[in-house]
Amino acid sequence: MTWTAQASAELVLRYAEAGPNRGTRAEAVQFFADEVERLSGGDITLDIHWGGSLLKWSGVMEGVSAGSADLGSVLSSYEPQELKALGIGDIPLEFSDPWVGMRAMYELMTTEPELRKSLADQSLVYLSNFSTTGVQFECTEGNVIRSVDDIKGKRIRATGTYTSVLSDLGADTVSMTFGEVYQALDTGLVDCLASYFYTMRAYKTYEVVESVTQVDWGQLLGFGIVMNSYIWGDLDDRQKAIFLEAGSNMIDHFAQRTIEDATVVAESLANGAFGKTVPVTRMAPDERSKILAAADKYRDSWIEDVNARGMAGSKIWDRYIELLTQYQTTLDTKGYPWNN
Repeated sequence: MTWTAQASAELVLRYAEAGPNRGTRAEAVQFFADEVERLSGGDITLDIHWGGSLLKWSGVMEGVSAGSADLGSVLSSYEPQELKALGIGDIPLEFSDPWVGMRAMYELMTTEPELRKSLADQSLVYLSNFSTTGVQFECTEGNVIRSVDDIKGKRIRATGTYTSVLSDLGADTVSMTFGEVYQALDTGLVDCLASYFYTMRAYKTYEVVESVTQVDWGQLLGFGIVMNSYIWGDLDDRQKAIFLEAGSNMIDHFAQRTIEDATVVAESLANGAFGKTVPVTRMAPDERSKILAAADKYRDSWIEDVNARGMAGSKIWDRYIELLTQYQTTLDTKGYPWNN
C-alpha cells in the first residue's frame, strides 16, 4: 500500500508527472486532481510530483505498476509492448480533433474488456487521456512541405509512428527531444518538424522557421492517466466512480483549452503577433489523403500484434473507428459541449 491515510478517511495518493508544472497539459493534470478532491468532498487528494521528481517518463509505467507511485501520466511510446492497448491511439488517422480523439479513447478504454485486461496484466487501470492535437509541419527557409513529394529528402524531426510513416515517404528522420529542436532548426541540423501548434509557442520555434503547413494529421492519443490496479482494487465503488468522472471531466477541460490555444497560435503566426509573420497554409486534401494512406500498414501491424496476444484486433479496431466517427458526427452536428 503506497497511499497514506490522514485525519479520518482521507486518502492521499501519489501522482507521478514527468512533465513540468507549466502549460496547458499541466493545468489539466491539476484540474484532474482538483476534480478528484471536489467530487470526493475532500476525502481523496493527489500529491503531484512534477517534472520527473518521482519518476521520469521512461519509468512512470513501471513505477506505477510496481507501486512506487499510485497513479501517473504515461506515454505508450516509451513502453510500446507493455502499453500496446494504449498504442491504438498513436496510429495516424484522419481524426485530428482532440475532443473527438480523447472522448473516443476514453469510451474505448473504459468499456473494452480486452484492452482493460491488457493494462491489468501490467497492474494498471486506465482513468483518462491526453492528446497532442494534430500534427503540422514547420519548416525553415527553402524547405516548405506542401505535398508528399516535398517530404522526400527532408531532414524531419518526428516521433512514434509518425517517424516511421515519414521515413517510408522518403524523409531522413531525426530523433531528438523538443528541448533540442530550436537549435536544430537554427543550425540546419533539421529542415522541418512534425509538431503541434502549442509547441510552436512553447518552444518559440516560430523564430527560426519560415512556413507552417497545417496538415491536421492524426494525434498522439497513447497518452493517458493510469492507476496501480492494487490501489484501484482497494477503492470502493463510489471512489472508483469519482476517479472516472474526474477523468471524463478533465477531457472536456483539456480539449477546450488546447483547441482555443491552437486557434490563437495559428492566428498569431499568420498576423505577426509573435513579432514575426509565419504563413500558415493548409495542405491540399488530396495530398493529405496520401499521407493518411501511408499509415495503413501500421494499423494492420497493430491489429496483427494484438491478435497474437489473444485479442480480437479487428473487432477492437472497428469499435475504435466507430467511436471516432460517432464523436466526429456529434461535433459536426452539435458542436463542442462547452459551447452548448
